[in-house]
Amino acid sequence: MTVEAPDPRVRTWSPVCQAVALLLGPYAEVVLHDVARDEVLALWNPMGSRAPGDPSLLGELDGLAPTAPDVYGPYEKLLPDGRRLSSVSAVLRDTDGRPSAVLCVNLDRGPLEHAAALLAGFAAPTAPRPEPLFEHDWTERMNDVIGGYVRAHGRPPERLGREDRLAVLRELDRAGVLAVRRAVPAVATALRVSRSTVYALLADLRTEAGHDSGTGPGADPETGPGTGPESHAGPESHAGPEAGPAADAPQRNER
Repeated sequence: MTVEAPDPRVRTWSPVCQAVALLLGPYAEVVLHDVARDEVLALWNPMGSRAPGDPSLLGELDGLAPTAPDVYGPYEKLLPDGRRLSSVSAVLRDTDGRPSAVLCVNLDRGPLEHAAALLAGFAAPTAPRPEPLFEHDWTERMNDVIGGYVRAHGRPPERLGREDRLAVLRELDRAGVLAVRRAVPAVATALRVSRSTVYALLADLRTEAGHDSGTGPGADPETGPGTGPESHAGPESHAGPEAGPAADAPQRNER
């Protein structure tokens, strides 16, 4: 019995087809079509009953100009069971530039659509936040300000520059966060900087804004400037982690 030698196009393109099939697993069908005979040369991960030798039904490809694009898609296809596919087709040419084979990849979109629907269900809140429960939670206000700035500017906290941090501190001041006792360590942690950096920025913010009346960031509105931990003149005297408990000594007015 004579064993038919494998088609040279299958030998040439089989590693590519197998690599794509392995990468996309059971969700992608890879088909190599014979242009001259309009039949299937080989399949990987077949989704239906097609087999090598079955009609490809591709139509005439001789009309494709040598300068025409050789990759088409992604375009949509449907299976009889209703599954939607995203497909791409690549025309493979011989050394003379004539279409020799067509490589098609058909990706089953069903698992991706199910996963997207599941993730979308978890991604969005289903009800408004009950504000009375968070009315006195200054950490929530702090997170809203810093998190909102990070999302709006597309940079994580550790990549914020000086002007960014000053803008955040202005918003925190307007939100009343900086009037809270022990807010600076929490703000420093959220911004991923040292407490001394936050104290220095607050001092710069007071100077820039002319907050010498005791109402600027870090000042206690009842006792005036110089009473809150944020209002000390030198950041090194109380700010860094090495400063210990003295950095957060109890103040006269608890917030």
